[in-house]
Order: sequence, then structure tokens, then C-alpha cells
Amino acid sequence: MIDIHSHILPGVDDGAADWEETLALARAAASDGIRTIVATPHHANPKYWNYASEVKELTAQVNERLTAEGIELTVLPGQEIRVYDELLEAWSRGELLTLGGSDCVLLEMPSSSIPKGMAELIHELRILGLRTIIAHPERNREVARDPRLLAELVDAGAYGQVTTHSLLGGFGRQIERVAWQLCQKGLIHVVSSDAHHIERRNFRLREAYEKIEKELGVSWRVYFERNAEQLISGHPLENMPEAKVKETLKIWRKISNIFRH
Repeated sequence: MIDIHSHILPGVDDGAADWEETLALARAAASDGIRTIVATPHHANPKYWNYASEVKELTAQVNERLTAEGIELTVLPGQEIRVYDELLEAWSRGELLTLGGSDCVLLEMPSSSIPKGMAELIHELRILGLRTIIAHPERNREVARDPRLLAELVDAGAYGQVTTHSLLGGFGRQIERVAWQLCQKGLIHVVSSDAHHIERRNFRLREAYEKIEKELGVSWRVYFERNAEQLISGHPLENMPEAKVKETLKIWRKISNIFRH
């Protein structure tokens, strides 16, 4: 399995506090069946600023330690980038990273709102040859209130990433409900852990896939698993497995267009 969102690097954000916690998380990931993981420390949080060169260097050090410890896990460099005004300029300055050297950037919106101009930012990133993945939209208050707002961002070219803990009730019943609703509406394209801590927020990726298979069917589990591989390799995503979901999304978009006009 591939996990595209984690906070495994030591001492750089609210994830692993030190090397001991990094190694503990790495062992937990390997035990869960994860073989490749993208380190995505917070950037422009605004509490945390982890620039591209620093993340690459620390990721290389982590891989060296994992090899020395005999942990069968490969860590790739990335960032969870909070949407901010100078994002495009920061990209041109070389301060930002894609996920594991792919063409995908992981963007985090504030939990309370969708930033003004979000669709335009996604469009600008597409012009630069970058695909936008929106981190845990199920935890965004505006999306929870009206999922059609996320549909508009998906129409603009973004992809949705749901967190395992959301699907499994780790953030409460309300977020769990929204997470499954977004999956059922075809607005989620990849599942990842957003792991921070071995006890408080572990990976649970296998458990989430098993629940997806139970609730939505094996074809959806395969869809999400393969999409993680496709995103990291820079390939197009898999086709959604059920036409019913696609039809629901079309109806939503028609309704949204009616209200806009």
C-alpha cells in the first residue's frame, strides 16, 4: 500500500516529535502493509514552515535510518501546503514540493472555510502542469455544510483526499458521516492516513480499506488503492467503478449551475 499523506518526519511539525517517534511510526506503517509513504510536513501553516530543501534533506536522513534499522519502508518527500497568498510565487522560488516528485501538490484549506479564489488557484496550478489534491475536505466546515462546493473544486481539476480516521469515526460522528457522503458522491479520489502519532493518530490504512470494501464494495477499495499508486507515479486516475456515483455527481452539478444562474 501507498500512503500519500503523513507527518513522519521528526521534530518539524505536530507529527513525530523526535527520531524515536519517527521510527515507531515507520514500524507501524510497515506493520500495516504500507511500503511507500510520502512525508508531508505542514508548510505555511502558519505555525510551521518546512521548505523544500529542508524536507528533502531530512527525508534522505530518515531513509538512511530506516535502512539501518531494517524497516522495509520507503519515505518520499512532500508537503501539506496551507493555501496562502504567495503560494504561486513560492512555487516559482522552489520552496514547494510535489508528492514524491510527482505532478501532484497536497493543499490544505482552513477548517472553517474555502479560501476565496480556490478554483482559480487550482486552474493556475494546472497551467503549471500540477494537479491539486485537497487534504481532508471532510473536515472543512463549508464542505460539510454543502458538498456541492467541493464538487465545484473537483470540476476545476482538483482531487479529494479523505483521511482514514474520518472514515473510521476518529474525529466524531459528524465528520465520519460527511466523509462517507463525499465518497458516495464521487468527490473523494484517494485515501490516506494523515498519521501524526503512534497512539493518538496512527495509520489505520488497511482497516479503512477493509471498511470501504464492506460499505462500498471491492471495486471501490481497488479504485482508491490504485489511485494512490497512480498519483505518485504521475499517471491518470482510475475510472470510478460505479456509474451510479457518476450520475449523482452530474445531477449535483446541474443543480449547482441552476442556483448560480
